[in-house]
Amino acid sequence: MLTSVYKIICLLLFLVSVPLIVPAQNATKRNDRPQATASPSPQADAENRKGAEAAHYTWEFNQPQFVVSHIVIEHDPLGHGTVTFVQHNETPIIEPVQLSTAALGRIFNLWTELRFLDSDENYQAAKNFAHLGVYKIGMDDGKRHRSAEFNWSDNKTAWALINEYRHAADQTILVFNIKLAREMQPLNAPQLMTELDSMLTRNELSDPRQLVPLLTELRTDEHIPLIARNHADRILKKIEK
Repeated sequence: MLTSVYKIICLLLFLVSVPLIVPAQNATKRNDRPQATASPSPQADAENRKGAEAAHYTWEFNQPQFVVSHIVIEHDPLGHGTVTFVQHNETPIIEPVQLSTAALGRIFNLWTELRFLDSDENYQAAKNFAHLGVYKIGMDDGKRHRSAEFNWSDNKTAWALINEYRHAADQTILVFNIKLAREMQPLNAPQLMTELDSMLTRNELSDPRQLVPLLTELRTDEHIPLIARNHADRILKKIEK
């Protein structure tokens, strides 16, 4: 009898000592993982890429009285394009152009600063310098198009953009003339080397380092006069400093 009572007491003490565990009601499952941001749809990505590829930039110069009377630069967002120019009122010449990464960076920074497509600013200054040529810049992003024409501007950003393109055009035309001299008019090479050196000194080239391969060839090209080869070597050393 006493043994049975003792067992019952022990069982009660054990049950009292066991912690009471109650399931939480309506508990919300916790998820510590960051929620994924919805990605653009494939269609939206394709439209964005198409818009970027469709972007088109133009720069134009016109002065009928100049030796190089008309120049047009057209390029895409990667700097691939053409330079079309007219010399001595002859047939237009079309040359491929690849703007360097450095030049393209400067140009796009200026376009961005102008907020060109969102602006209706007239860049023409009060003073008129049409005798020095008329410039026209344009942009097309695939949805909107705008162009502006002026011969002088007090807007420093707009004028800096004009000069960046001018340097790209002048460099392309000079390279064309140098190549022509190598093939057909070698006696013009010394004068062209002098012109190139002068443009380099005045910082009027789009990117002098693009000329390194050409100058490397010129300094050993026996088809042109020695004075031109030596001058090409000196210019090359200036650029590579």
